[in-house]
Amino acid sequence: MNNKSYTTTIELNKSANEVFKCLSEVPKWWSKDYRGRSTNVGDEFIIQHGDLHYSRQRLIEIVPDKKVVWLVVDSRLSWLENDKNEWTNTKMVFDVESNGDKTMIHFTHEGLAPGKECYERCEQGWNMVIKERLLNFVTAGKEI
Repeated sequence: MNNKSYTTTIELNKSANEVFKCLSEVPKWWSKDYRGRSTNVGDEFIIQHGDLHYSRQRLIEIVPDKKVVWLVVDSRLSWLENDKNEWTNTKMVFDVESNGDKTMIHFTHEGLAPGKECYERCEQGWNMVIKERLLNFVTAGKEI
């Protein structure tokens, strides 16, 4: 079994500061099914899609214009057969890197690895959320 966590990178024609600010506006790019805050360390927010997906994230690290880390403190993915709480205690890490006039976001969902029951569906979901929704929000201001 491969233990490498899901990761993806997007390149944006925006400053690291602009990109960083967009990351905290979660309901504009991840899900409208959002409640809570994601601005300061210790803030928590919930994403809930009916009874299919519930996850509560806590903001545990901020390095301005460089890094954001959320810890999934509770989760329930009802469509899983074995471990419905598979996301609990995983981390979502956004590393922001300036590269000339471009900025890269390296996103890793630590703990979401091939071999996990939700990996394939979650990989598809994250590809849409990061490579389409977040990219469109940062580059064009397009909200979901």
